[in-house]
Amino acid sequence: MTAAARAVPDKVVIVGASVAGVAVARALRAEGYDREIVLLGAEADWPYDKPPLSKEVLCGHSDRVRTSLITRDEARELAIDVHLGLAAEELDIAEREVVLADGERFGYGACVIATGATPRPSPWPLRLGVHELRTVRDSLAIRERFLAGGPVAVVGGGFIGSEVASSARTLGLPVTILDPLEAPMERLVGAAAARLFTDLAGRHVTELRLGHGVVAIEGTAGELTVRLTDGSTVKAATAVIGIGVLPNDGWLASSGLLLDNGVVCDEFCRAVGAEDVFAAGDVARWHHLEQAAPERVEHWTNAVDQAGFVAHNIAHPDDQRPYAPIPYVWTDQYGWKFQIVGHPESVSCHEVVGDLTVERPRAALVYADAGGRLVGALTVNWPRALADLRRGIADGVNAEGAARALAERATAGPVKT
Repeated sequence: MTAAARAVPDKVVIVGASVAGVAVARALRAEGYDREIVLLGAEADWPYDKPPLSKEVLCGHSDRVRTSLITRDEARELAIDVHLGLAAEELDIAEREVVLADGERFGYGACVIATGATPRPSPWPLRLGVHELRTVRDSLAIRERFLAGGPVAVVGGGFIGSEVASSARTLGLPVTILDPLEAPMERLVGAAAARLFTDLAGRHVTELRLGHGVVAIEGTAGELTVRLTDGSTVKAATAVIGIGVLPNDGWLASSGLLLDNGVVCDEFCRAVGAEDVFAAGDVARWHHLEQAAPERVEHWTNAVDQAGFVAHNIAHPDDQRPYAPIPYVWTDQYGWKFQIVGHPESVSCHEVVGDLTVERPRAALVYADAGGRLVGALTVNWPRALADLRRGIADGVNAEGAARALAERATAGPVKT
């Protein structure tokens, strides 16, 4: 069946009340889809935003109400039928049904898989004092431990671990980050930029124990001992585990879908081999027309952007649009905002614009490929520069020229940041 021959489905069932799932539902209405929409969520809590969990919620600056993705009134106004508290257990493609853990079945004309990602299983038992962070309940439990005081050990120096460490330092707690890598951020931003993150942590008296793995976490809340592969130990009152996530696709094992580090999709975010099944967000691994291998991106911006394309392709089957974004992620740590666009991890740093040694810098790292074309950027406290560089990547501009233009703008006078 060709794209032009597809009909608009009479009912869309979205599995996952995540940022991607809610964004698909909202975008469907914005695209003019006027038929039934069902949103299924495993958590009993009303859908909420997750980036604040490692920052504002931990620090006590926000709560589950202010992080809501959609209110009950909004869902009612948009005619979105929301069912919470039961996980999807099976996708029956032959019958076009989603089966929940209690056996209830939801038939669909189109199904959107938006079940996100789940924390990589901890090798150490989770208990009071030893936590992972994925849900609002996790965040509130960790905050309660932080308020009890005492040193914090953060296992994992990626974005989540670094943000948790930053929040703990904001609350005045001693913090140690533990990671087997010498530069935890290098995979995402390259060696040159990875030093920015470790240097910033050092500026804020966060101890870094890098290059050695964790063997065991012993003891009880308030009196934990973390043992490392080099034989050393770290004492902590609370340990937070942030060792990455895995796509939440286990419930699809019997579906017949192609699963390989997520739900494998074509360039339209349609699951391979299933005309009426789409995926969006952390669980989707799709064919990016400009990349050699399928991409799976774990970030809020991608989830929202991809959701918009999925909604369009469902609502307008005669106008299918491929999803080929320029990757973009951000993180807030110790009062600094880092924004990353493109693929800085794959090339050498071309040029640094600005002074990174001052107390609160406004700077950009500009990355070029072998031909001098702008392919990536990392900005520090400079959103305007990020926007310009993102457009430059899309336009294929010269990296040296882009860096020169930024430098000229920075010295011309006040710049909106």
